[in-house]
Amino acid sequence: SSEVLEAIENVIQGVLQSLAQKKAPVLTVANRADWRNIEFKDSVGLQMIPGCTTKQIRSDCPQSARRFALTLKILSMIYKMVQSNTYATKRDIYYSDTLLFGSQSVVDQIINDISCMLKIPRRSLHVLSTTKGFVAGNLSYTEEDGTKVNCTCSATAVAVPSNVQGIKNLTSHAKFILIVEKDATFQRLLDDDFFNKVSPCIMITGRGIPDLNTRLLVRKLWDSFQIPIFTLMDADPHGVEIMCVYKYGSVSMSFEAHHLTVPSVKWLGLLPSDLERLNIRRDALIPFTKQDENKLASIQKRPYIACQPLWKKELEIMAASKLKAEIQVLTSVSADYLSRVYLPNKLQFGGWL
Repeated sequence: SSEVLEAIENVIQGVLQSLAQKKAPVLTVANRADWRNIEFKDSVGLQMIPGCTTKQIRSDCPQSARRFALTLKILSMIYKMVQSNTYATKRDIYYSDTLLFGSQSVVDQIINDISCMLKIPRRSLHVLSTTKGFVAGNLSYTEEDGTKVNCTCSATAVAVPSNVQGIKNLTSHAKFILIVEKDATFQRLLDDDFFNKVSPCIMITGRGIPDLNTRLLVRKLWDSFQIPIFTLMDADPHGVEIMCVYKYGSVSMSFEAHHLTVPSVKWLGLLPSDLERLNIRRDALIPFTKQDENKLASIQKRPYIACQPLWKKELEIMAASKLKAEIQVLTSVSADYLSRVYLPNKLQFGGWL
């Protein structure tokens, strides 16, 4: 915490020095959303390059003066929380003054900018994000406050903890981890008691694009158990994008790649080639939109696809057919086909990429 306080004090000292010299204070933050600032490393995923381009948040410029003021406001809130060893969610910060901040996304962006500028992970800033992910299966752990959580015996899923860093005593006999894209599929597998039937496993869903806590938990489970991690996604560009976030990270959070990515993640399904192999009826598939075409084209150009020839082939099948499918399409074969046939066969015979 002294490191965090010192980093914030240095920023404020810079502001005061500028004012003392009768200059307009300026904050310099990295250009987080620029692909030119990102390099791809097989062992880490997408990470920010050391000498990346920056942008200035000026206090004397009408376009950025408000952003400058809000950044200082949030810095002061973080400083107080670290000092008093209290925590707040990003939502708490927004609701402390909704009129001032204007929207939740403004708060989210500024907090990520601060984390990147100070080179300090968001958890160390005492800012927690609201969790939307769930975990179930063969896993138990102790939360920071001493609460014991057992995911094994509950018929319902457990919410991913909001302070993943603080959990300890993780124990599991799981043979693998299954990341499920969607909540509906996750609940279906839960109802079918999937994590006990095949072999003990841990199931996680980020319910779409995963939040930070879900990604941190996947990484923590990988560090703790070093067991295979498989993803079950829709066979569409959006599903591929989500899988890439778990495996290689995202551009906007590339400055934290070392804590968030798990490059060993495998693509279990739903593969575009599965649709042909299983003779899925054409009328059960969904035609591409223009947005899908653009998204797929942008994914195909990414640096990590070049080192994944089998993924590349699957994306080419998808691009050629211009058709996509949700995991639920497997119910057109039979109601419990996913948990009874599809997943057990894939896991037994190595049908992943």
